[in-house]
Amino acid sequence: MLQGKTVLLGVTGGIAAYKAAALASALVKLHACVEVVMTQNATEFIAPLTFEQLTGNRTMVDTFDRNFVHQVEHISLAQRTDLVIIAPATANVCAKLAHGLADDMLTTTVLACKCPKLIAPAMNTNMYENPVTQDNLQILQKYGWQVITPASGRLACGAVGSGKLPEPEELVQYILREIAMPHDLQGKTVLVTAGATREALDPVRYLTNHSSGKMGCAIAEAAMLRGARVILVCGAVSAKLPSFVQVVSVVSAQDMFEAVAQYAPEADYIFKAAAVADYTPADYSRDKMKKKDGELSIPLKRTTDILAWLGENRRAGQVICGFSMETKDMLENSRAKLEKKKVDMICANNLKQAGAGFGVDTNIITIITKDDTQELPLQSKQSAAHAILTKAAKL
Repeated sequence: MLQGKTVLLGVTGGIAAYKAAALASALVKLHACVEVVMTQNATEFIAPLTFEQLTGNRTMVDTFDRNFVHQVEHISLAQRTDLVIIAPATANVCAKLAHGLADDMLTTTVLACKCPKLIAPAMNTNMYENPVTQDNLQILQKYGWQVITPASGRLACGAVGSGKLPEPEELVQYILREIAMPHDLQGKTVLVTAGATREALDPVRYLTNHSSGKMGCAIAEAAMLRGARVILVCGAVSAKLPSFVQVVSVVSAQDMFEAVAQYAPEADYIFKAAAVADYTPADYSRDKMKKKDGELSIPLKRTTDILAWLGENRRAGQVICGFSMETKDMLENSRAKLEKKKVDMICANNLKQAGAGFGVDTNIITIITKDDTQELPLQSKQSAAHAILTKAAKL
């Protein structure tokens, strides 16, 4: 996801510097070029050689390193950097950057960078909460820095509170949001539904389906990476929920309808990827239904057709995409659904095709619009999500 991107990782003198090694490794696995610049104090906690082995690039510490005699290295590095992240950032470095002080390789390089900048403060709780530190962080935000809120927990000094460096996996998500994809959906609001609804029979049992929510979550994550504000209305999901999206949790089909009806007026794009129950028990038993001899019949009633409601109540300029999982006559059934529901797109797949069923990480999507049909190959749900978004954006 970071192929062709250069990330400048600044490491300063705190005990959390050891986590920076895991962050560097994670970025390399995403095919980023990682350039590490350390303060002299940081080298007391972790050796520059560690980062050199992980990244394949020389770690920079000394502004006057004679290995760079033929170029002004801090300027050259600043010009080829796509994103700066300083993790961990000590109170001292936060103060210097807030006030434009440049007295070492890290601060001089960062001062010359025009790319997006992230800073992850990590320090003793009292140092972090000190009004001076908080003022410095606000100054950095004023100048365009994104300040990553530290985690809370037990610190190396034994105190318990704010000041922990977030885990590398979380820091990676901040980086991906900034530079992984072009922000062609900047300023747009995307509403996505995902997962399965559950229709209660009694306090113990419910009717549901096998949806994992992976496709809907992939679309929500892809839209977030492309700069959109994302509202994810999700029922029961086993997929990992994406970062930086507004999650609205629901249970039943009626819950999902009410949530979608609430947020739909705000949305520029709507993707109905959830597996919503078509029927719900006509009667709910407040006590557990006891087992009896003989057969049992459960009367059902129709739920609200959310996609049809969206088609009837759309606002001007809104793009609506439904999903159609079939076991036969996929194209015919999906085209009929497109017209009946009055939507712009249907993403269809056949449950019987290997790699296109519930709970798997791949999908085989056919995108159907009024004017054409686009068959996508077997691919990851993340890749399919981007293809779906690209098609929707063209509409």
